[in-house]
Amino acid sequence: MAYFDRLDETTFSPTGLVSGGWDPGEQHIAPALGLLAHAVETERGNGLQLARLSYDILGTLPIEPVRVHVEVLRPGRTIELVQATLSHSGRPAVLLRAWLLRAYDTVDLAGSSFPTVPGPDDMPVWDPDGTWSGEFVRSVEARRCQEEPGRAMSWVRTSVPLVGDEPVSATARALGLIDIANGLTPRRPTDQVAFPNVDLTVHLVGPPRSDWLGFDTTVTFGPTGLGLTHTVLHDTHGPLGVVSQSLTVRPRPS
Repeated sequence: MAYFDRLDETTFSPTGLVSGGWDPGEQHIAPALGLLAHAVETERGNGLQLARLSYDILGTLPIEPVRVHVEVLRPGRTIELVQATLSHSGRPAVLLRAWLLRAYDTVDLAGSSFPTVPGPDDMPVWDPDGTWSGEFVRSVEARRCQEEPGRAMSWVRTSVPLVGDEPVSATARALGLIDIANGLTPRRPTDQVAFPNVDLTVHLVGPPRSDWLGFDTTVTFGPTGLGLTHTVLHDTHGPLGVVSQSLTVRPRPS
């Protein structure tokens, strides 16, 4: 079973594996973000690579069919800006603006000063099912080394296809997982506070080269209901990019 099945050129049906952590009757937004990236790559097909993706999450999604629309805002042979919209019953639910850049051979220039993280074989297994509900978290394999609540290094992978019966790039598959960053190391128990993210922005320095996706994550809650989850992404070869998520932090009634 995949996270989504294609119904026609622009319509996709989610499966039960997308059910979310805050409400199992709603979609976890992670697979939907990967679906939008896949739609951009499929629609454009021009050899450009995803570099920055900025998602705005406009509302929750029931586990029902969604429609994807892609348009080019700034065409180009080496640089292009694309917008994609994921809608449910005619209502936009997620907006994506993505910069796509031409690939060049920069192997001899490659390098980073981001700190490395221990590999997945060097971290203990973590079961997110003890913290989160929904089938999406049960569909992933996770490792975690937590320094304290709100600060952890983790590895995540899944064997579940993003879209059934069609090829999906390693980048789109990874983008279907990265929203999980906000749930990898909660600062406070979820029965005390809700902290859903309203956006997600990722900057990439290359496509993933391993099934494991690494997260070096720090969660910050401010004093007025604002929060931030910031993550340095890795694959097993090194740093892959950075992800930031804006949070609405809401204390639950005691």
